[in-house]
Amino acid sequence: MAAYQAPLRDMAFVIHELLEAGEHLRQIPAFAEIEADLLDSALSSAARFAEDVLAPLNAGGDAIGCQLEDGAVRTPPGFADAYRQFIDAGWPTLSCAPEHGGQGFPALAHSAIVELLNGANQSWTMTPILSHGVYRIVSQHASPTLQARWLPAIVDGRVTTTMLLTEAHAGSDLGLLRSTALPDPAHDLPDTPAYRLRGSKIFISGADHEWTENIVHMVLARLPDAPTGVRGISLFLVPKRLEDGSRNRLEVTHVEHKLGLRGSPTCAVTLDDARGWLVGQPHQGLAAMFILMNDARLNVGVQAVAVAQGAYDAALAYARERLQMRPSGGARHPELPADPIIHHPDVRRMLLTQKARIEGGRMLSYWMALCSDLEAHHPDPTARADAGDLLALLTPVTKAFLSDNAFDDANLALQVLGGHGYLRDHGIEQRVRDVRIAQIYEGTNGVQARDLVGRKILGDGGARLAKLLARMRGFLGDSAQPSELASLFAPVRRLADAFEASVGQLGEAQQRDRDAADAAAYDLLQALGHLCFGYLFARAAVLALPKAGAADPFHAAKLETARFYIHQLLPRAFAHLESARSAADGGRSTLDQQRLFG
Repeated sequence: MAAYQAPLRDMAFVIHELLEAGEHLRQIPAFAEIEADLLDSALSSAARFAEDVLAPLNAGGDAIGCQLEDGAVRTPPGFADAYRQFIDAGWPTLSCAPEHGGQGFPALAHSAIVELLNGANQSWTMTPILSHGVYRIVSQHASPTLQARWLPAIVDGRVTTTMLLTEAHAGSDLGLLRSTALPDPAHDLPDTPAYRLRGSKIFISGADHEWTENIVHMVLARLPDAPTGVRGISLFLVPKRLEDGSRNRLEVTHVEHKLGLRGSPTCAVTLDDARGWLVGQPHQGLAAMFILMNDARLNVGVQAVAVAQGAYDAALAYARERLQMRPSGGARHPELPADPIIHHPDVRRMLLTQKARIEGGRMLSYWMALCSDLEAHHPDPTARADAGDLLALLTPVTKAFLSDNAFDDANLALQVLGGHGYLRDHGIEQRVRDVRIAQIYEGTNGVQARDLVGRKILGDGGARLAKLLARMRGFLGDSAQPSELASLFAPVRRLADAFEASVGQLGEAQQRDRDAADAAAYDLLQALGHLCFGYLFARAAVLALPKAGAADPFHAAKLETARFYIHQLLPRAFAHLESARSAADGGRSTLDQQRLFG
């Protein structure tokens, strides 16, 4: 099995060269002292932790899984000790504000470290990954008393956190949830009402473990006077243990038996008059929870890149060593009985496809992390608004496009190894199983597509999309760009024009058929993902061109990867646009769907 190696050079290229993060962050007083060397030092330290501590636990954690014993969950050997090392090194505090005891690093640093942790051990990372989003909810929406009681422990990692959303009958439709919260005035805090919560939740990552004495659960439930639907949902903070040390009335009923992520304690939970406190305003819990959900969706994009990277690295190492046949063009190593399979064009195709989509995913996900920093902290309100619009538009793309790609990439990595990939020896089959959930949790990719098209594009009359297209066209149409890259820029410009035209046609189709947008949504999301990748690869090519050469193979490889993506993968976007047009504007009418599905 290939050992995990952190892709620090690739990460630095995106952060420092492509995004020029230092220039942006210096405009924000809170980050003015976060120099490139400091950021690189933090990432190097996280890489050592990921490589030396987490990666060796990955295969064993998958094989052993989690066990429920006497009402308590036990995670695989080494997981709890790794978490103690994690908090002793101060990693949970990294991107929390100094006034809350944090180190004040930007969200971009958090995303990069999330990549490193997931690349080494996705199952382990599932438990601490939510804490940053819960920190944001509590710091922005909880009462001063709740903040004083819980923020210090959330920031330094003495407690982990969860979100209790999903119920078995509801799935993605949170408006159907049935969990209730009844007033418990005997335990009101001076500024916070207390409640007794009842209900059952499933698919709860990190719901119980032996890593910490306490766990903070963020629970969605309904008050007695709640209206129906999502407008009647409130948010509550429910600790595993109460302030006197007693166990709250919240029970793990079983550990979910999953396709992948077997080392992650994913559980079903029952609340039986569990004591909790209201966070934010009554009936407005979903708005607060969306802070965590959107944070988690961006994390899924980074996670997908990380897992695909690990699978690709293993496939690349194997392809360089595995001897099989000769390429049709003749022997590359006649001194050997056969050639390494990396010389076969189809294997190169699979490897290049993985490499290009991983690099595109890293560029997109880090760009969104930087937008998160700019939206939250930039002193210019226009810059904040522009970053927020980009973030809102592209969060569903980051989650869905990158996770779709990652599952396909892990499958391609397995295919490179052939029958050996199907065995557990090389670790790729675990990557395939683990990453499959990324297309489902935090809102299925179909839900993400519907959100993108219905709310983020058509919902604002295309205003956010117009900003994005203007940014792309401004770069691609700049006369100062190198003429050598004209063949790369032209397809991206054509795709931008075609995508804009498709959205216009969809708006017209939606007037005739209210299902048109939903029918076209998947293909439009895929096309927009390709467009974003094409734009980012064009920018990367401009940076790489003057540095590419025999003396700098790194930048030469960046240039070649950009060419491969734009010439061989970007054309798929036009097929998606044609499918979207057909689905929205009459193509569905040629199918008797009533006859097919009843």
